[in-house]
This record gives sequence, C-alpha cells and structure tokens, in this order.
Amino acid sequence: MFPAENLRDWRNEKVIDPDSSKIGDLEAVYVDTVTDQPAFATVRIGMIGRHRLVFVPLDGATVLPNAVRVRYDKKTVGDAPTIDVDGELEATEEPKVFAHYNLPYQTGAAGERRLARR
Repeated sequence: MFPAENLRDWRNEKVIDPDSSKIGDLEAVYVDTVTDQPAFATVRIGMIGRHRLVFVPLDGATVLPNAVRVRYDKKTVGDAPTIDVDGELEATEEPKVFAHYNLPYQTGAAGERRLARR
C-alpha cells in the first residue's frame, strides 16, 4: 500500500477499474482508524450538477502516472453507498460501505468509527 499523503496528491485524478474504464475522479482518502493506513477513497461520479461520491476500497489499488487503478469494476463501485459531494459519511452508514464489498467491519474497542477522512 502507498502512504496516504502521497495518495492525496492524486486528488481530482481519474480512478479506473481493472479494465481501465474510468469510474470517476478521486475526491478524498479515508484511513482505517486502527492502522492509520489508507482504506477507502471517495470517487466523484455522475453528471455535472448531479455528482455524488461513492466509496471504493484501496486495498490492492495501484498508482499509475495519470490514474489510480482499483481492483473493483465500474459497476460494483457505481452501486456502492454514496454521499453528497459536500456530505459526510455517517457513523451508522460505515457498515454498509464495508458490506457492499464483502469486507469485515468492526468498530474500535470503545465503539469508535472505523474510517476517518484525511
């Protein structure tokens, strides 16, 4: 995995699927609060004036010269839970993001959130 501070440099760069189909543009990085490692990115998708942000796991992602390639296909990412462009991921919605990708979800020992935007 690559450091979160390097991935932030890719904000607004395109995010592509394994077949090089453009999914959207990288908007933000969310780190796992347990490991402080990049866990998810939000990707801006949709048409002008109707954009929304979808979550995609960064596990297995690679940085290319002009894009970030994720290991999930465009349809799977497009069907993921969304937030408004100026919205925030609610704590109650975190489990749905993990479940969409069949990833295990567990809060911290004191019930703290699993994802934090960086």
